Amino acid sequence: MNYILFDGPTRTALLPFTFTRPVADIRIGILTIREKWEHALGKKVSKVTEDYLSQRYPVSFEKENMLVDASYFPDDDLLQAIAGLKRGQALFHAGNLVAYPSSEILTLEALSSTEMVEYKLDILKIANTWDIFRHNEEALLRDFKLLTADRASSPIPPSNQVMAPENIFLEKGATVECSVLNATKGPIYLGKDSMVMEGCLIRGPFALCEGALVKMGGKIYGATTVGPHSKIGGEVNNSVLFGYANKGHEGFLGNSVLGEWCNLGADTNTSNMKNNYAEVRLWNYDSGRFDRTGLQFCGLMMGDH
Repeated sequence: MNYILFDGPTRTALLPFTFTRPVADIRIGILTIREKWEHALGKKVSKVTEDYLSQRYPVSFEKENMLVDASYFPDDDLLQAIAGLKRGQALFHAGNLVAYPSSEILTLEALSSTEMVEYKLDILKIANTWDIFRHNEEALLRDFKLLTADRASSPIPPSNQVMAPENIFLEKGATVECSVLNATKGPIYLGKDSMVMEGCLIRGPFALCEGALVKMGGKIYGATTVGPHSKIGGEVNNSVLFGYANKGHEGFLGNSVLGEWCNLGADTNTSNMKNNYAEVRLWNYDSGRFDRTGLQFCGLMMGDH
């Protein structure tokens, strides 16, 4: 079966990040959503997205295809339910379309005539931009188990002070010296050729992806993900950097998401709590108005530069 991840109705709620990428290429946890599906299925997947993105992200149709809403994360129960679908059926969760087998992309009218198969178990998904950091801890825990299962970590250098070393994993080429690694509250993952410079304080859950860097004296709280070839320093809490982004100097970044190629200058600070402790509102690109997030903590949503 050929799997295709499509941009569902949540795409507009995930702007500005989906201006330049399909929903499937949003990073949360350690991996992108596409990478999560590819690891779970053991095969490559393609994506259906906006026409202006299709040249960079082409879709590959075969005789037998399974189309899946890219905002949903794979797990064993969901994979089993999807694999059991037959032609003329579609899987729904809480009234929302999740997946359907087809030789082509079906219109809403065509889907209305399919047999609805209701999925009643909980599913992890992202429906809004703030879900990227709100669900980052759960996604990171899942990815850590997936990537480290039946594998041995590279040795942790003895110059570090380490708590719960069984929850720390270093990929080949990862370096960390003279730092404090506390994985008692969640795992710490250091990707291939990543580096933690001297004097850093890191509390898990934390993921430093391939080629990424924590600069000297960094103070990192979970759940934080630093995407490939990004740099962070200063104080960072519950934030996600997609990749090739920099927050390399002193200053605070919290409850935030940075797209690719974003750069925060020295002493940049984000405020992640309103002075009156009220709910945070964020601009909705689709409706052209501010939406309440239901959160009291929310920092910066910064799209690609």
